[in-house]
Amino acid sequence: MTTQQEKPQDPYAGLRDTTEGQVFTVTGQDWDSVVQGVSEANEERVVVNMGPQHPSTHGVLRLILELEGETVKDMRCGIGYLHTGIEKNMEYRTWTQGVTFCTRADYLSPFYNEAAYVGAVEKLLGIEDDIPERAKVIRVLMMELNRISSHLVAIATGGMEIGALTVMTIGFREREKTLDLFELITGLRMNHAYFRPGGVSQDLPDGALDEIREYIVWMKKHLPEYAELCNENPIFKGRLGEIGYLDLTGCMALGASGPVLRATGYPWDLRKTQPYWGYETYDFDVKTWDTCDSYGRFRIRVDEMYESLKIVEQCVERLEQPGPVMVADKKIAWPSQLALGSDGLGNSLDHIKHIMGESMEALIHHFKLVTEGFRVPAGQAYFAIESPRGELACHLVSDGGTRPFRAHFRDPSFVNLQTAAAMCEGGQVADVIVAVASIDPVMGGVDR
Repeated sequence: MTTQQEKPQDPYAGLRDTTEGQVFTVTGQDWDSVVQGVSEANEERVVVNMGPQHPSTHGVLRLILELEGETVKDMRCGIGYLHTGIEKNMEYRTWTQGVTFCTRADYLSPFYNEAAYVGAVEKLLGIEDDIPERAKVIRVLMMELNRISSHLVAIATGGMEIGALTVMTIGFREREKTLDLFELITGLRMNHAYFRPGGVSQDLPDGALDEIREYIVWMKKHLPEYAELCNENPIFKGRLGEIGYLDLTGCMALGASGPVLRATGYPWDLRKTQPYWGYETYDFDVKTWDTCDSYGRFRIRVDEMYESLKIVEQCVERLEQPGPVMVADKKIAWPSQLALGSDGLGNSLDHIKHIMGESMEALIHHFKLVTEGFRVPAGQAYFAIESPRGELACHLVSDGGTRPFRAHFRDPSFVNLQTAAAMCEGGQVADVIVAVASIDPVMGGVDR
């Protein structure tokens, strides 16, 4: 029982004094304490909530701004409004089923979530060298197409938030073309669950390579429009140039990666520095800029789409020859032999005939693999990849069972969002929109 003089304690953190002034807890019920703290400071400041229901906070993000006129004096991020418990839910599903959960985290780059997860599973299983080459190429193909679609959303929504509506409309035009390819290859436009431990769920359908070639021609024709509309546009440069400034020292201190880091001129890209799945065999460049601002991050994303297109072209050449797309070990390979029939996607008729009419052992094995799943040796693994937003990694812990004991994702949106205050404090309110858009946080990945 608290006395009248005692202040109620926040369950996560209380108010405390530091050498820098008072620090306020930012939770869902913090408004009275935040406003009271500002009023006690005896300064002419006003506290403003920007989000989470706001058209320009780049998602379900809450920003608590302390303003002095139009100047941002203090800024704190309030997150958790899109929390889905993905990592905890994965502890109650088999290793294969986990893909269907993590693909929903960063919903703009689902293939990268899947890639980090299956890479960690394969590391625990010790089958990294057994993954068929064709499966690796398909993974690279899908990820680079996903990088293009993700950057298109970043550029399109960032343009929309500052009034460049043409950039938004053409950005989603190209993204629709990319999602059409995803639908053709995986059956879904997002949340694909296409990457599986051991390979991918199914091979490319007939005609997919021709569709991708047509897509490459389309993109080479239309990508220059972004440069023509924005690169030397004086209004666009005036809104982005020297806004959201964060140099290399700041990026390193805050753990930033991706375009935010490369805009400082530092060429850190895991596809080159810690290559995986054969990235070292592809010809592409790591794009950097040297302005440390929102304009540099925009230019990097435009340049990276060209580089991804180069990688996609090389993947198409390598996929001319057929081959397996799932590891040969039948105790891991799931799903079994898929076929597209009149009733949709399912196991091939030959496989059904075999397990139902020819082999009791095959039926038992199929049943146990689907319902119980395979076992993964006890241990832990960390697998990192270069997503459109930076270093995305999965840390998995196995206790030797058929489900993850622990799963945790190092999401670049979560880490990069730490840089928002450093970019915005001391600037104008209108520039907060530009700075946050240049970080390109996806709140599904932040909150998970």
